[in-house]
Amino acid sequence: MITVDTVSKRFGEYTALDAVSLEVPEGSLTALLGPSGSGKSTLLRIIGGLELPDAGVIRIDGEDVTKVPPQRRGIGFVFQHYAAFRHMTVRDNVAFGLTVRKQPKARIEARTSELLGIVGLAGYAERYPNQLSGGQRQRMALARALAVEPRVLLLDEPFGALDAKVRAELREWLRRLHEEVEVTTLLVTHDQEEAMSIADRIAVMDNARIEQVGGPRELYDRPANPFVAGFLGAVSQLGDRLVRPHDILIETDALDGGLEAQVQRVVHLGFEVRVELMLTDGAEVSAQLTRQTVDELELAHGDIVWLHAAPTTVLPDAGPDAAATVDPGPEVAGERAA
Repeated sequence: MITVDTVSKRFGEYTALDAVSLEVPEGSLTALLGPSGSGKSTLLRIIGGLELPDAGVIRIDGEDVTKVPPQRRGIGFVFQHYAAFRHMTVRDNVAFGLTVRKQPKARIEARTSELLGIVGLAGYAERYPNQLSGGQRQRMALARALAVEPRVLLLDEPFGALDAKVRAELREWLRRLHEEVEVTTLLVTHDQEEAMSIADRIAVMDNARIEQVGGPRELYDRPANPFVAGFLGAVSQLGDRLVRPHDILIETDALDGGLEAQVQRVVHLGFEVRVELMLTDGAEVSAQLTRQTVDELELAHGDIVWLHAAPTTVLPDAGPDAAATVDPGPEVAGERAA
């Protein structure tokens, strides 16, 4: 388990972390998610010993490691741009940590072969890093970090430099790898989809603080504040309420509590349809519907409709400055967005 206890860090006049506390359960894969400048990479570096906090304590498995050097913390690191030894083969890169620790040769060979098999590089052991694709190099980096059997694995935007298709493939691979090796893992990312798809728990950060910690579904369905709601997925504002686009109900008949809107555009996106609307006060709203629902409603540009928030909506209020409200309307069969 990693315990972060009221850690603060400043760089000159800039506050990177402001009394941050966090617990990362043993064996979990936890994501630090937030926009650039939110403090997530600084927190990761402090946990790893690459930076010292101005205040607060870092514990790993109950041991105070706040001032312990990185090499004595039992931590494996993987960064976005991993500095592999170009003159070494893939096998020798993975074995490096064991070699410098003067492990027995048989142990090094067995552990290296095991990890190359786990990360899918058994057939690339004698190649050099420049002969691998970007995704393969990151697999090698993960194998190298795991070779010394770290207590904690720290990943700082490990897939950020890869193209979208490779990133998606490596997300799924990392999830399966974590289930197999079960090492406590902390992943820094600004990619909501990445965090939601592979992490057990997510700590959402903004302005040097942690806004909320929880499972992906909990954070998406029950965000603590408007920032978390908006950062974890699209939201539309109906009056002073925040509503997910798929929780907006569209009705063609006026009902009490609904907000009048005009259809501006109907965009077909394969299995779903985005309906762009404008409220009477000029505010723009986006709803997400199924193709069947749009066909049943026969929506077209210029149509006047009425909007309700689905009764299950539990997002926080947008704030006191919004002018109008919309009450949850009846859930009519076939009219709820998917």
